[in-house]
Amino acid sequence: MPAELAKIFEPKAVETDVYSRWIKQRAFAADPAAAGESYCIVIPPPNVTAALHLGHALNNTLQDVLIRFRRMQQYNTLWMPGTDHAGIATQTVVEKRILAEEGKRRTDFAREDFIARVQAWKDEYEKRIINQLELMGCSCDWDRTRFTMDEVCARAVRETFFRLFADGLIYRGKRLVNWDVATQTVLADDEVEHETVQGNFYYLKYPLAHEVVAHGMRFEAITVATTRPETMLGDTAIAMNPRDPRAAALVGQMVRLPIVGRLIPIIADEHVVLPNPESEDEKARFSTGFLKVTPAHDPDDYAIRERRNAACPEAPIDIINVLAPDGTISDKHGWTDWDTVKNPDVENIVGMDRFEAREAVVEFFRREKLLEDVRPYTHEVGHSYRSHVPIEPYLSDQWYVAVKKPISNFRFPISNLSDRGLAEERDRVTYLKDTDVPVNSLAGLALAPLMDGRVKFTPDRYATNYRTWLENLRDWPISRQLWWGHQIPVWSGAIEKFSWFVSSQLIEECRHASDDSAPVIVSVPGRSAHEGVNAALQARNTVEGTIGYLTVPPGCEHIEKQLEEHGLVRDADVLDTWFSSALWPFSTLGWPEQTDALKKYYPGDVLCTAREIITLWVSRMVMMGQYCAGDIPFSDVFIHAMIQDGEGRKMSKSLGNGIDPLDIIDSHGADAMRFTLVSMTTQTQDVRMPVQKMKLPDGREVNSSPKFDAGRNFCNKLWNAARFAMMNIAGAPAWSQIRPGADLSDAWILSRLNATIAQATASIEAFRFNEVADTLYHFMWDEFCDWYLEIAKNRINAGQQDPKAVVAHCLDVLLRLMHPIIPFITEAIWQNLNDVCPVRGPGAAEAEPLLVRAQWPMADSAAINENAQQNFDLLQEIIRQVRNVRTQHNVPPSRRVDVAIEADGHVKELLTQNADLLRFLAQVQTVTFRSGDEPAPANAAAVVAGGAKLYVLDVVDAAAETARLTKQAQTLEKGIAGIMGKLANEKFVANARPDVVAKERQRLEQLQADLAHVQASLAALK
Repeated sequence: MPAELAKIFEPKAVETDVYSRWIKQRAFAADPAAAGESYCIVIPPPNVTAALHLGHALNNTLQDVLIRFRRMQQYNTLWMPGTDHAGIATQTVVEKRILAEEGKRRTDFAREDFIARVQAWKDEYEKRIINQLELMGCSCDWDRTRFTMDEVCARAVRETFFRLFADGLIYRGKRLVNWDVATQTVLADDEVEHETVQGNFYYLKYPLAHEVVAHGMRFEAITVATTRPETMLGDTAIAMNPRDPRAAALVGQMVRLPIVGRLIPIIADEHVVLPNPESEDEKARFSTGFLKVTPAHDPDDYAIRERRNAACPEAPIDIINVLAPDGTISDKHGWTDWDTVKNPDVENIVGMDRFEAREAVVEFFRREKLLEDVRPYTHEVGHSYRSHVPIEPYLSDQWYVAVKKPISNFRFPISNLSDRGLAEERDRVTYLKDTDVPVNSLAGLALAPLMDGRVKFTPDRYATNYRTWLENLRDWPISRQLWWGHQIPVWSGAIEKFSWFVSSQLIEECRHASDDSAPVIVSVPGRSAHEGVNAALQARNTVEGTIGYLTVPPGCEHIEKQLEEHGLVRDADVLDTWFSSALWPFSTLGWPEQTDALKKYYPGDVLCTAREIITLWVSRMVMMGQYCAGDIPFSDVFIHAMIQDGEGRKMSKSLGNGIDPLDIIDSHGADAMRFTLVSMTTQTQDVRMPVQKMKLPDGREVNSSPKFDAGRNFCNKLWNAARFAMMNIAGAPAWSQIRPGADLSDAWILSRLNATIAQATASIEAFRFNEVADTLYHFMWDEFCDWYLEIAKNRINAGQQDPKAVVAHCLDVLLRLMHPIIPFITEAIWQNLNDVCPVRGPGAAEAEPLLVRAQWPMADSAAINENAQQNFDLLQEIIRQVRNVRTQHNVPPSRRVDVAIEADGHVKELLTQNADLLRFLAQVQTVTFRSGDEPAPANAAAVVAGGAKLYVLDVVDAAAETARLTKQAQTLEKGIAGIMGKLANEKFVANARPDVVAKERQRLEQLQADLAHVQASLAALK
C-alpha cells in the first residue's frame, strides 16, 4: 500500500531528498545530440566576491521558472551556470582581507602569489554560490559550470582580443579617464554612478601678470568659481566666453597662478557660461565668466585644450597632472614646474590626500586675501560603482576598443537595414537611421538588432535606455590596473626588437595557428592602428627606438617566454571584467571551436537580468555575439524589478536591511521563497518588501519579511489538499470509463482547469510572472480546494467513481503547472501520486516518473465550457448568500436550515438539478420552490442572486433583516449607476469590443432584477 504524505509539510526533509533525486537522474543535463528544439539561458554569472543576496534569488528563480517550463514543453534545454571573476571587486575584497588579517598589501607579494590568494577566495565563494543556487532549486546543467577565467573562456578572450586588434579596433592612447582612486584603476563611463552631494562653489582670485585698464575699467585680478579647488595646481589657462564684454580687454593677457606661480593665458571658448545672477540656469547664477582650465583633471577642460591647440598650434596649452593614482597630490606624474620656484606652500601640499589638499588650498587663498566667497552648491558627482568613492578625471595611457569605427572586413552579413528604412548612407558610410552610429561598427552591431526587432526588451521601456546609451557611446577603455583578471596579451618594446621574430620559425607557427596571412599584429604610433610585423618593419617612417606593440594569436602562448627573453615586455594591466563577460553566451559553449553545444544552443533565447547592467553587459553581449559568433546571443531581454525594503530603500549591508535567501529557506522553505518572489514580479521598476527581525529555530536573529508567510501558507495548503485528495482517489477508474462532463461540478472544474492552463502558459511566455502565480493561487486555493475537493469528497463517500478520476487529473495538471515555481513540493507530491494513481487523466499511459521531465499540460479548448462556468458561478453565489445569512444570524454550524426558492426557467431548472449540492455546501435541510405571488414567509431572510430569490426560513430578526436588505439595495443601486454611466459614454460603446458592451448590458439587467427582488422583500417586511 502506498505511503501517505506526512501530516505536516517539512521543507528541509523534502528539498534535500528531491534535489538528490534530480542530480542522481541527471535531470538537468543538456544533450546537444538529443531531439527537440533548443532553448538556452545563460546565467548572469554572479561575482565571486560574496554570497548571493535576495536579488540573486529573484533573478535565478525567474530563470528557473522559464527553463523548467520549456523543459516540460519538451524543448532541448540548457541553463548554463557559472561565475564571474569580477576583477575590481574581488581583488579589492581580498586586499582588504589580507590587510586586516596580516597587515600586508598587494605590493608585498609577487604577482603570482597574490593571484593565488585571490584564486583561493574564488574557489571558496564559487563553491558557496553554487551550493546556494542548488538550495534555491536551480536546475542548471552543473556539469557545464564555467568561470570567466577558466581555460575555455580564456581561449575565447584571447581570440576576441586578437581579432579586434587585427581589425584595427583596439588601440592605445593617453586620454582623460574615469579613475577610481580606491582601487587605482580606470572605469568605463557606465561604471560611474552619479550621486547628489552637498558641496561648495569656491570663488578664487587669480592676479593678472599686469594690470589691465580698458573702457574705464581696471583689472588687477580675475575670479574663478570651482567646486574642486585642489585641481587649480594643474591649471594651464583661464577661459572666458568671446561674447563676454570683458573678453576684448582680457583675452590674451596672462594670469599668475597662486601657490604655484605659473603664468597661464586667458583664452576664449564658447563653452564658458556667461554670468547672470537672475538666470534660471543654475550654472549661470554661480558663474563668474572665468573658467579655470585644468585639462588633466576635467573632461570639459580637456576638450577646451583640444580645440585651442587645434586652432592655435603655435601657442599650445599645456596639460599637467597633479594627482597620483591613489588620489594624493603628486609631482611624480607630470607636474614638474613647481620645483623651480622652491615654493614651500607647494611642498606642504604635495603628498596630501585630494580632500585634505582642498582644505589646504582654500586656507591659502583665505590667508592671502584671495578667497572672495564660498557658496553652498548641490550637484551630481560621479562615484565608482565598486568602491563608491568619488571618481577623478585622470590623464592616463589605456587600451581602448573603437566602438564606432566601421569594420572594413566584417566576417558576417548584416541584415539589410536600408531596404527597411532603418539605415541611410552619408559620405559613403552607412549609418543607422537618425544616429551617428555606423551600421558595421561594434555599436551598430549592438543597436541594429533592437531597431530591426530581433532583440526585444520586456518591459519595452528599457529599450530606450539601451538605444540612448549606444547612440552616445564613447570608445571603451578595456585596460584595468589590476593583477586579477585576463592579462592583456600585448608585448611592447623598441620596434627593432621585433626583427628576430620575422626571421624565426615562430612566425610560421603563429601563421599556422591563426590560419591568417598576418598572424602577428603590430601597432606602431604614428602609423595605422594595426599592421603585420613585416609591414611595420619595412615601411615604418619612425626614428630608431620607437615603441611598438605586438600581439600573437591564440595557440602561440608557448612563445611568450621567448618574446620576453628578447626584450619585449608584456603589458601588466588586465582586461576589463566586462570584456570576458561580453563573450559569456558563446565562450561558455566552447567558441571559437565549433562545438556541438555551440551549434545546438547558440543563439540562446532569453536573458533575465536587472536594469543596472543593460549598458555594462547586455549591449556588449549583443555587440560581441555578432562580431565573434555571427548572431545575436538572445532574442528576449527580460528586466525584472529591483527589491527594496518597506521604506523604498535599496537593500544593503550598510543599512542592515538585506535579507539572506538562505535564512528564508531555513525558516520557510525554498518553495515558499520562490512563490513569494514570483508573485511580486510585476513589470514595474521596483517592488517593496517590508523587513522584520525573526528568530530561527537555532536561535539566530535574522532579517525576514511577512511576505514570505504567504508563500509558506500556499505550500502548506497544497500539501494538505494533495494529502486529502490522495486519501480518496485510490482505485480511480480510467478516464475512458467516466463521463467527465455529466456532473456540473466536474464540467466546471475541468473548464476552469483548462482555462487556467491556457492563462498560465500565456503569462509565462509573456514574462508576466506575477500573473502566473495569481492564476495558480486562485485556481488551487479558491476553486480546487475550497469548492471542488469538498464536493468530490461528498460524492466519493456516496459511492461515485467519476470524481476520483477528476480529482486525480486535476491534481496531476496542477502539479505540472506549479512545478516551475515551486519545484520541490510538487516533485515530492508527484512521487506519491504516481504510487497512489499511476494512470490518470486523458490517455492511458503511466505518468512520467520525474515531474521535472513531465509534459507541460496543453489546454483542451473543447473542455472550456462557458455555460458550465456561468451555471456554477450562479450556484456559488447562491451558496455564499445562504452561508452569509447563517453567519449574520448566528445560525450554529450543527443546525441545518430550510430554504424556499422563487425562480423561473433556466435558474429553476439549474437549482432543481443541483439541489443536493446546495443542501451539502450550504447546510440546508430542505429545498422547496414557491410562487412569487405568495406572501413572504415570516421570520425568513431573503437573498437574491442571478435572478433567483431565496428565503432562509426561521432565522430572521425583522429589524436586522431590514437593515441588511437596505444595505444590499444600496450596493446594487451603486453598481447599476456605474454601469449605466459607462453605457451612456459614447466613446466606451464605440471603442470597446462588442462582447464587452454586451456583457455590461447583461450585468445591468441582472442587477436591476436583483434590486427589484430586494425592494420587494423590503416591502414585504414593512
